[in-house]
Amino acid sequence: MIQTENLQKAYRTDEVETIALAGVDLSIEDGEFVSVMGPSGCGKSTLLNLLGLLDTPTAGIYQFDRENVSGLSERQRAKRRKGAIGFVFQSFNLIDELTVYENVELPLLYLGTDRKTSKQKVEAALDRVKMTHRRGHFPQQLSGGQQQRVAVARAVVADPKLILADEPTGNLDSTNGTQVMNLLRDLNEAGTTIVMVTHSPADAEYSARTIHLFDGKVVSENFIAQEYAAHTA
Repeated sequence: MIQTENLQKAYRTDEVETIALAGVDLSIEDGEFVSVMGPSGCGKSTLLNLLGLLDTPTAGIYQFDRENVSGLSERQRAKRRKGAIGFVFQSFNLIDELTVYENVELPLLYLGTDRKTSKQKVEAALDRVKMTHRRGHFPQQLSGGQQQRVAVARAVVADPKLILADEPTGNLDSTNGTQVMNLLRDLNEAGTTIVMVTHSPADAEYSARTIHLFDGKVVSENFIAQEYAAHTA
């Protein structure tokens, strides 16, 4: 699913160059659940942005689903990620002016999905996260946990191969955080590849492998062999 070689990202101004990623080598298989951990400023979110084709690397190679996507233009990246990559953010990123149903439907509108199929997919996604009863509400009428469940529904409505989650429980209490992590685990068990940035060791335990970043480099990996073997059996 994901293969990177010497992936680098630098941000430059007239006076300063900041190295966000300093050569990351990664290999993530179809159906894996991988956590990325490390201190603030170590490059976690930058890595997620590159994997999600929201940005381009300064150097190195990124292969997504066996295609080299390192040098794609902004328009090409947008086309490549549509329907293939779903995003779950810490701040939910729901559109306040749209209802729950309309927020979840949005990715399908971008894909040009016909109305009948779209309705079926949105209802299935809302049912999956137990938010059908809130379909006509607006985001500000929901609790934080409910908003994040809607965000998960939006991420999965187009049946993406990959879900990228950036601190998905960061704004939630422990009960709602557990519910969201259980949702991500269930999606992974159904076959979706998940890469999650987190500061929480408890959340990282839901994944089969944890990658640790420091100063823009991978410094260690913890692979829970028994758990992953049971998951893939």
